[in-house]
Amino acid sequence: MLGKGVVGGGGGTKAPKPSFVSYVRPEEIHTNEKEVTEKEVTLHLLPGEQLLCEASTVLKYVQEDSCQHGVYGRLVCTDFKIAFLGDDESALDNDETQFKNKVVGENDITLHCVDQIYGVFDEKKKTLFGQLKKYPEKLIIHCKDLRVFQFCLRYTKEEEVKRIVSGIIHHTQAPKLLKRLFLFSYATAAQNNTVTDPKNHTVMFDTLKDWCWELERTKGNMKYKAVSVNEGYKVCERLPAHFVVPTPLPEENVQRFQGHGIPIWCWSCHNGSALLKMSALPKEQDDGILQIQKSFLDGVYKTIHRPPYEIVKTEDLSSNFLSLQEIQTAYSKFKQLFLIDNSTEFWDTDIKWFSLLESSSWLDIIRRCLKKAIEITECMEAQNMNVLLLEENASDLCCLISSLVQLMMDPHCRTRIGFQSLIQKEWVMGGHCFLDRCNHLRQNDKEEVPVFLLFLDCVWQLVHQHPPAFEFTETYLTVLSDSLYIPIFSTFFFNSPHQKDTNMGREGQDTQSKPLNLLTVWDWSVQFEPKAQTLLKNPLYVEKPKLDKGQRKGMRFKHQRQLSLPLTQSKSSPKRGFFREETDHLIKNLLGKRISKLINSSDELQDNFREFYDSWHSKPTDYHGLLLPHIEGPEIKVWAQRYLRWIPEAQILGGGQVATMSKLLEMMEEVQSLQEKIDERHHSQQAPQAEAPCLLRNSARLSSLFPFALLQRHSSKPVLPTSGWKALGDEDDLAKREDEFVDLGDV
Repeated sequence: MLGKGVVGGGGGTKAPKPSFVSYVRPEEIHTNEKEVTEKEVTLHLLPGEQLLCEASTVLKYVQEDSCQHGVYGRLVCTDFKIAFLGDDESALDNDETQFKNKVVGENDITLHCVDQIYGVFDEKKKTLFGQLKKYPEKLIIHCKDLRVFQFCLRYTKEEEVKRIVSGIIHHTQAPKLLKRLFLFSYATAAQNNTVTDPKNHTVMFDTLKDWCWELERTKGNMKYKAVSVNEGYKVCERLPAHFVVPTPLPEENVQRFQGHGIPIWCWSCHNGSALLKMSALPKEQDDGILQIQKSFLDGVYKTIHRPPYEIVKTEDLSSNFLSLQEIQTAYSKFKQLFLIDNSTEFWDTDIKWFSLLESSSWLDIIRRCLKKAIEITECMEAQNMNVLLLEENASDLCCLISSLVQLMMDPHCRTRIGFQSLIQKEWVMGGHCFLDRCNHLRQNDKEEVPVFLLFLDCVWQLVHQHPPAFEFTETYLTVLSDSLYIPIFSTFFFNSPHQKDTNMGREGQDTQSKPLNLLTVWDWSVQFEPKAQTLLKNPLYVEKPKLDKGQRKGMRFKHQRQLSLPLTQSKSSPKRGFFREETDHLIKNLLGKRISKLINSSDELQDNFREFYDSWHSKPTDYHGLLLPHIEGPEIKVWAQRYLRWIPEAQILGGGQVATMSKLLEMMEEVQSLQEKIDERHHSQQAPQAEAPCLLRNSARLSSLFPFALLQRHSSKPVLPTSGWKALGDEDDLAKREDEFVDLGDV
């Protein structure tokens, strides 16, 4: 029977096996086609968006009670997204749509978010690509945000099947030109309607003033200077127009090797030490050119290594740390744990969940990144050393590690504006190749490496372990990761500031055309209503109290946490001749050659790290000071909200952190209300925190994966495995064997 467009299979009181698929007979569909058509949802197009192809009489499967049920509707493909238009959206409660994304709907997949496309032929699943000779009866789409969509095409007209399948394959997999991205169509169509959020105070670092402000904020202006030598990108297309270098460094040195071999300033610590990064010089075989490079690097090195006043430690991330290939391989294995097609597959993999998780090495890579950031923090905080990060182009692992160090050492970066400014400075202006690393153009799969997603996962570990230290929530991090694939924001769709400015018309020859004005992802009002945005802000975050003048004089510029740090002595002045030896090590690093040792021996480095790490964790945490994560085995966890949110079986209805948060927010609301009554300010404006409890309390289906679980319509009845397990008896027998099941909620 067909009711409200929902198609169900299987009748009677006994539930069918999960492997059984029930379809509605074609005559039943055609009988009710007129009724369903009247209820079809209208396709909403963004400015500049065009419909490319569509198919009707498509069933979108949803998982429920081990049976496969489908929602009848249309499957469409535009130059922005793949969308399914059914009539089930009207059935959602108002509370369940409070966190609805205004740009990408529940049944929308942006073309950039498509990961793999599969077709089912005679119950066999095959990868789809290129021109097809035979078209599938079932279409499965795996998304980069780990959603899985399944569409039955059995009752769709043959011509429509060919058109929609071919269209989806072509527009998601065929190589594209940059100017063909929907980003430009949207910017052109919405140029006169683009309104920026006046409350967005994110520092974009696209002006010299922004860099000077950051230098002054971190007290780095005593030793470093902001330069505009690359204005117009006449020196290097990889670097931003403005950046910061050591004050003694002549500006002509920047131009000599097109920005390579130059220490670029990232951040300054309260004690005067600084974090810098440098890209390697091009490899040369000619001895004469090598000698010139060595002489050049020797002069550059003296600007940051002036013992005994300043000592620098080099960290070669290209040869002594992770490789991009390791990251890509690990994530490819890791994501397969969450791309679940059906309940049976979920329970089959659940049996060996932890072994599969460990074999992916993704959590170990997160641990290594956090450990490296702590080691650098120890050098800067406890040993008062400058740290120079080295990488071939200084645009991947340098961005990752430098951002983590600043997040641990600078409480400003743990505010929402500070965090967004950090990403603008280190990733967007730092030249991270988002276009290539996200493979937005589909031109080279080998270049696709989830470096930025790895960074967000590392940040989530810190947020999960120290919630009061961050102004933003894990939901904020999750929607930020989703925004990587929404091509109406310029933030994550260019390889460099030069590429963006050139293609936006700012550096073009045509002075008559008006430069395009693109949105940034930091304007959250584009995606979410104000009520939904309250879930991006942490209500438990407490701002740092302002100190009076007397307190400022006593504390000077030290962190409050500094007094609890281990009193590790700084390195003694190098012996005569050591400076030349260390310079040679640096030069070898920059020329791409492996070295046998760094400044410190590995044993000595490990001892300093362990002392620093243990001492910090033995003291009470100051959430506005230095912040270190736990990196022991069980402390590094799976980011459940992002990776498990689309799997109904992984949810804990009414449980998880959201249950605790709901109670805490209710208490905060009561305390705030009482405080207002005491202060006799009944008509004062309500604080933003008070909105969140209402949203939580009124939601129909709170779960451990809130708020994304609200978008899932499924039964809470657990699905039992049918393969890989012995036959289960009655409920008593199941209760006796409950220890055999793995609880994903504790992962």
